[in-house]
Amino acid sequence: MSPRLLLLPLMLVLAVPLPAQRPAPVATMTIGRLHYDGGGDWYANPSSLPNLLKAIATRTVLRVGPREKVVQLGDDDLWSVTYLHMTGHGNVRFSDGELTTLRRWLLAGGFLHASDNYGMDESFRREMARLFPERLLEEVPLTHPVYHLVYDFPRGLPKIHEHDGKPAQGLGIFIDGRLAVFYDYQSDLGDGWEDAEVHHDAAEKHEAALRMGVNLFAYAVGYGGAP
Repeated sequence: MSPRLLLLPLMLVLAVPLPAQRPAPVATMTIGRLHYDGGGDWYANPSSLPNLLKAIATRTVLRVGPREKVVQLGDDDLWSVTYLHMTGHGNVRFSDGELTTLRRWLLAGGFLHASDNYGMDESFRREMARLFPERLLEEVPLTHPVYHLVYDFPRGLPKIHEHDGKPAQGLGIFIDGRLAVFYDYQSDLGDGWEDAEVHHDAAEKHEAALRMGVNLFAYAVGYGGAP
């Protein structure tokens, strides 16, 4: 038998990766949908977050799952998400314990995105004042990374739905310079993420909403070295 044939079994063994050599699976991320009390429809826009997750998966290198995770502030699952989304048309009310948990989560690096689905504004502002009485919702500067991280929005938050006819505003709460809460007001990004046949938005509105959503998620998880 030739020396070459004698070496062949050894070569075959070496070619088979050992279990310890296999790369560890990369964990996937997702968006948390906040299930809150108070009577508001926290479950509004059912197709919005799956569409946003699809956009994130196809437009960035971030590994995300296809579905959001519904979480309440008392759930351990809260601590497994970095990006928490809330929306609705009605009242929002947090208990004192929920406010304590939400505050801890935000101080630990969490990111809350609230999208006013026309009707949530008054109660959301009230609850934010209870959450951080020492911090006010303020205009997010146009130079902030949420407007430039993946897609460029030099004029700020896109306006998707008319509502009261007021200009769209991106408002935020900052913790030690980090944007921890982002509130899209008079914009309705969540509606813009929905399937096209739901609201019959123009294609450019749908695209603008998705692009802004990709930026927000990317910022929340530190994509691109966002401060």
